[in-house]
Amino acid sequence: MPPRRPVLPTVEDPSPGEASAQPAEPDEFEPFAEAYARPGAESLAAEAAVFGSPEPLPPHLAVESTPPDDDLKIPGRAAGTARGVLEWVGVVLGALVVALLVKQFLFAAYYIPSPSMEPTLTDGDRIIVNKLSYRLHEVNRGDVVVFSRPPNQPEGIKDLIKRVIALPGETIEVVDGRVYVDGGLLLEPYLAVRDGTSGFPLPPGCLDPAGSISRCTVPDGHVFLMGDNRPNSKDSRIFGPVPESDIVGRAFLRVWPVGDLGRL
Repeated sequence: MPPRRPVLPTVEDPSPGEASAQPAEPDEFEPFAEAYARPGAESLAAEAAVFGSPEPLPPHLAVESTPPDDDLKIPGRAAGTARGVLEWVGVVLGALVVALLVKQFLFAAYYIPSPSMEPTLTDGDRIIVNKLSYRLHEVNRGDVVVFSRPPNQPEGIKDLIKRVIALPGETIEVVDGRVYVDGGLLLEPYLAVRDGTSGFPLPPGCLDPAGSISRCTVPDGHVFLMGDNRPNSKDSRIFGPVPESDIVGRAFLRVWPVGDLGRL
């Protein structure tokens, strides 16, 4: 008898519609298949192939990204800008108020338009006047003062500047260009030229009898003023003593020209 062939075990394929009893092996390429189904699949798949699938970050390290928003507003920026504008407006208004108060009650700048005070002040000089001086003390002889235009002077003139020569109750005389106050010679080192004349017609406001000449007695509350350029000055010799209440202030500082900056 011929020998029998050994019977080899066979594996039958499952019939159509029947499930295999063997568990399905997970498809290790499934992540790539899903990746290829999304936009940019090629780059994602390549990145996964090289670096592996990214591990999720721990919760405490995860950062939520916020897409850029052109309309995103910074809280408080508008309010801060408005506050800044209001602060600047307040500073400017405050400075203007201070400047007005200073000009009204403390100091004022003046321009010299004539040579009547030469050589002390020349045409074109700029000076500062202290308006507070005579609120603190009396007018002194020799002070250079700015005062309001006397009523008998041209209306185009607002203020004048002259030097105080005689005080209330004093008598002033001019002899040969020299000034005497109550009989004593007044030393005037600020003069450059003496006109050499004697006397002057009695101006209005003096206490002397009508017709008197060459002298004037100053009434109470008034001062007698003269320019340093005696031959070219219209002063109390013409319009008479000036009320102290008409004095604006004392000129104490020349600020222009810069080369002549200094106290008066």
